Amino acid sequence: MASAPALFGVVVFTFLLMRVLPGDPAVFFASGPNAGEAEIQAIRVQMGLDKPIPEQLVRYLWDIGHGRLGRSMGTGQPVTVDLANRLPASLELTFTALLLALCCALPLGIGAALAPNSLLDHGVRLLCTLGVCVPTFVSGLLFIYAFYYLAGVAPDPTGRIDIFASQPPTLTGFLLVDAALAGDWEAWHSAASQLVLPACTMALFVLAPLARMTRASMLAVLTSDFVRTGDALGLSRRRVVLVYALRNALLPVITIMGIVFSTMLGANVLVEKVFSWPGVASYALDALLASDYAPVQGFVLLMALIFVAVNLLVDLLYGLADPRVSVA
Repeated sequence: MASAPALFGVVVFTFLLMRVLPGDPAVFFASGPNAGEAEIQAIRVQMGLDKPIPEQLVRYLWDIGHGRLGRSMGTGQPVTVDLANRLPASLELTFTALLLALCCALPLGIGAALAPNSLLDHGVRLLCTLGVCVPTFVSGLLFIYAFYYLAGVAPDPTGRIDIFASQPPTLTGFLLVDAALAGDWEAWHSAASQLVLPACTMALFVLAPLARMTRASMLAVLTSDFVRTGDALGLSRRRVVLVYALRNALLPVITIMGIVFSTMLGANVLVEKVFSWPGVASYALDALLASDYAPVQGFVLLMALIFVAVNLLVDLLYGLADPRVSVA
């Protein structure tokens, strides 16, 4: 319930922002500026733009309360249907990228903390700096140039699955899961191959905050009394670091992981465009360029709901990482 005012504010702000942006969506969807005034007015009535803004807002809030997010003028489908069809693609990309980033960031951060100011520590800092400084569309294009154009080991960046591979039956929307459930390993391999480069591009971008937070948190924990006590009692260094130190250092990492995941869903629009990935971010960008209000408003509301859900999950993970933390 504490998130309800924030969600309401996001809905109202997004609604008003779309109305003050330049451009008339009715003109865009009426076959350009040469369309007749009657055609433009008909589309304006169809989109509800002929009503005063306060009345439009009240109607929009009423529709949201009944689970309706409007209809996209670009696709002709309800926004809820478009988002439901495209969200699994974005989630699959985001989950894979986050998993890759964690598999690299945690060992690198721990290693850098165990050997501060060493060659490994400086290398981790350099990698984190490159991950932050290089935009995702640049690293994505470099990956395509190196692994697709020069080496020829990556498939062409044209979506989630090779155009010559058969699409598995849609059960969850996650191609890797659907292909595995159907036993279609050729489709699974094709989907996995298409996923590697965009996931690596996103993982490189989010590697920096995860590795930096792991390093800083581990440095703070390694100087704690319980770590020195464990060393004095003769416990193995591996046990002290992985069981006691890492568990106490995970709370800040879990926090930054939740923030990173929430931002990745909205920030991967450039990756989706570079790799022709049919996700919700590219869908929202196309709608924004066309001044198609309903998809953009639905996308922002969806991101706000996901952000709230991720924050709740982070609170629950706190209790698993440290039983002393209460989430009541």
